[in-house]
Amino acid sequence: AISIQWATEVDNEFHARFSATSRTYHYFIDNHAMRPALFHKQLTWHPHLLNEKNMHAAAQYLLGENDFTSFRSSLCESKTPMRHVQFINVIRQNHFIVIEIRANAFLHHMVRNIAGVLIKVGEGQRPPEWVQEVLHAKDRSKAAETADPSGLYLTHVKYPNRYPFLDLRKPDFLLNCHASI
Repeated sequence: AISIQWATEVDNEFHARFSATSRTYHYFIDNHAMRPALFHKQLTWHPHLLNEKNMHAAAQYLLGENDFTSFRSSLCESKTPMRHVQFINVIRQNHFIVIEIRANAFLHHMVRNIAGVLIKVGEGQRPPEWVQEVLHAKDRSKAAETADPSGLYLTHVKYPNRYPFLDLRKPDFLLNCHASI
């Protein structure tokens, strides 16, 4: 569901998607042996213990300007697989794991494919360095399966300063996600 909180007039050159300079996604995993009764369609459930420290270490191999062919869907229509990941963090609070990633742009299913690879590392099936191998392979078949869409949220879009948008930062529940999950 979408809720409009404000609106403003922009010039004809503005495009909601292509004028953005960065986007931030959050991917929420309920890492608990029992399936959640509440929010089960808003979170990815993973019943086997994940090592979030290894996941975070692995994610750091994705920073910077890279060819993300290994993390793009076969349905992706982007002209280039090059993307610049500005940061990626993996944190745990109790039995929740949150992957936060910001980049200039994302390919089709890129975040879910990254999450799938990080989950394999978190399970101990692959070492953190494997993420670098997957990235350099430039081959989608070398990566893990695409993670479930439940739990994936676009949480922030940044535009050039010339657009008079409110600086809508993370919603309150994300500002203190360490304490609120």
